Amino acid sequence: MRVGVLCSGGKDSLFACFCAMQEEEISCLITVFPENPESYMFHTPNLHVVALQAKASGIPLVARQSSGREDEELQDLALAIREAREKYRIDGVVTGALQSVYQSSRVQRTCRDLGLWCFNPLWYADPGSYMETLISSGFRAIVSAVGSEPFDPSWLGRSLDLSALLDLREYAEKYGTSLTGEGGEYETLVLDAPFFRQSIVIEEAETCWRNYRGVLRVARARLEEK
Repeated sequence: MRVGVLCSGGKDSLFACFCAMQEEEISCLITVFPENPESYMFHTPNLHVVALQAKASGIPLVARQSSGREDEELQDLALAIREAREKYRIDGVVTGALQSVYQSSRVQRTCRDLGLWCFNPLWYADPGSYMETLISSGFRAIVSAVGSEPFDPSWLGRSLDLSALLDLREYAEKYGTSLTGEGGEYETLVLDAPFFRQSIVIEEAETCWRNYRGVLRVARARLEEK
């Protein structure tokens, strides 16, 4: 089956892509760029880096701008998926949804309306097992944004490795935060993956921090041979 992968540049969408490519043909990545940083549907930090991820993986990218307004986001998503269907003849769409019924139900409805299959390979995966597998599989991701206590500025740009996972487990136990960041506690940016032919190197970035919320904004990045 030929599928397109909804890609935000973060760990969940790219790990879902990795899972799907074990059995399906990945025809393209699909990304929606919302103007609204508080988008209801879409991940927003560093979406421009998805173009480098597409080049690194050798997978074509279908990209579409969106206002990010709640009542228009689904229309923009449908347009992006329709373009992917017409250009790459996809039969279905893969998402990195973990537990968000709000997002997954809307993507599923959009796919159904377009006559496409929707596949969520990470849906309700055990958080600890998922994070361990992500790291051991060779994914290299950094924290690109944080949105709650007890995260501090030192997390911005931090590698999501076993040491970070140990801290995340401690936070989950003490503060009730999510290991995967599903509650908006943190977001990630993938710099390398098992199916990347090249890795991504960040050359310039800046951090913005305010009231336990922060973002690492990548200003310049490049591809490097592995």
